[in-house]
This record gives sequence, structure tokens and C-alpha cells, in this order.
Amino acid sequence: MSNSHQSCPLCDSTQIQALPEYNRAFLNKCSSCNFIFSKTIPSNEELEDYYSSEYELTEFFSPITAKRYEQILDGFEHLKKTGNLLDVGTGSAFFAEIAIKKGWKVFGTELTDETIQAAEKKGINMSKGKLEDVQFETDFFDLVICIEVIEHVSYPVPFVNEIQRILRKGGAAYVSTPNFDSYLRRKLKGQYDVIGYPNHLSYFTAKTLKSIFTKSGFNKKSLVTSGISRTRLKTSTGKSNQAFVSETSDDEILRHRIEKKWYLRAMKNVANWFLNLFNLGDSIKATFIKN
Repeated sequence: MSNSHQSCPLCDSTQIQALPEYNRAFLNKCSSCNFIFSKTIPSNEELEDYYSSEYELTEFFSPITAKRYEQILDGFEHLKKTGNLLDVGTGSAFFAEIAIKKGWKVFGTELTDETIQAAEKKGINMSKGKLEDVQFETDFFDLVICIEVIEHVSYPVPFVNEIQRILRKGGAAYVSTPNFDSYLRRKLKGQYDVIGYPNHLSYFTAKTLKSIFTKSGFNKKSLVTSGISRTRLKTSTGKSNQAFVSETSDDEILRHRIEKKWYLRAMKNVANWFLNLFNLGDSIKATFIKN
């Protein structure tokens, strides 16, 4: 049975108000800190049922994404002390596989037995349940990866506090999440198919993501907003039913074209500079260092 937030899950203010445009996802906004969240809190049973039956993991791993993951990990190579890396919400384990190849001792978390078993076959040390319930050792990890995970969490403060606890001093958290301030969300409003219950429960902006991590004892190393998805524009407006992550999606086809042409890469960099300047990119990508 679902419960509901009576105060803001970020700052605990009771000054929260419903956003009628987003009623289908039960969205509320905090008048104090401007955090956007689903007021309805799904039960553990509801979440496990959703991720077991309705949430489909992709089997397509783009070579361009693999290259990006390698670049991310190269940027954290200097952090290796324990060599322990946690991939929260391991999913299809694509990032974890790249990390293993680069010499990390990889641990992961997931909510369903099926996903855990698939990841374990790839050599990943998996634990079932929400991060706060797993109880890893304190100061155990050099690096915690949260790629498209924190938006699935009803209680983001305990989640981030747990990341802080299990990271060693000087360790890093790499986080990516949809940007509620993005151009597409502003344009599409309630049509935007990134917004949906019980899939996404917390909706961050650059400001609120930075706030939650700095209050939990992190320093921001980097934070950018980037990207604009043609696929999302089409699927949100009913012009296409293409899978968001697939070899034939509009986004993937465009990515391959850009990779092949230097002038398209230059144009992409300019577009992302503009999107980041005004915090309009689809995705927030950030690195935080534990104090």
C-alpha cells in the first residue's frame, strides 16, 4: 500500500503544493527549496512488481556509450586505493563490465532476483535491495556510480547520506539524472515521458542536486547539463514509439553521424555549451568528492 510525503523529502518543509500539470505522476513542489517530487511513495512490493514486470532492461549497448563509460572511468583512475567501485542500480551491467575490464573490484545493487542473477554471471558482486538497506562497510569504496538512479528514490537524503558513509574520504560519487529544468520538459510539460510514476519519484535540477550532496558532506567537482533528445521529443508527443535506447533510435543514429564528422562534433560541443550555460540540457552529470 502506498504512503505519501507530508513534507519535502529534501528540506523537510511542509510548504509543498501540487503541480496540476503533472497529476499523473503525483508531482509536488517545495516552496522552500524548489525540489520536485512524487508525493505518493510506492511500497516495496509495488516497486518490485513494477521492475519485474513493466521495466524492461535494454540489451543494446552502444559502442559510443561504451567509449563514454571508458572516458568516465579514466577520469577516476587516480582515485584507486581500495579499488572498490559500487554501481548502484546496476541494470544491464554495461558500466560494471567496463569497470571490471579496467581493473576495479565491482559491487552492485538491484531490486529484482532476475537482474541480480544476470549481473552475477558477469562477475559482479551483487546485493539485493535499496542502497540504505544493504549495509556496506563504512569507507569501503573509492567510487560510487549512480547512473540514472537517484530519480527512482523516494527518500533522496538518506540515499545520499549512505553514499557518503560508504565512500572513503576523498572518494567520488558520479551521478547522472534527468534535468527537470531541461528545454524539453519546459516545452512538453505534462507530455514529457521522462515523468512517470512509479518509475521516477525525485526530479532534480542542477541547483537541487548540488544542494543535497553539499549538505551531506560533499564538494562539487563538476556539474553540467547536456543533450537534447529527438527520440524523447517524438515519443512524448506520440509521433514515434521507438525504444529510447536502441540501435535504430533517432538519437543513436544521430550520435553515429556526429562521431564520424569533426564539424558535427564541434556543433554538438557548442550546443552543449549553450544548454549547460542556461541549465537546459536533458541530463545532469555531476561528480562530488567526499570531504
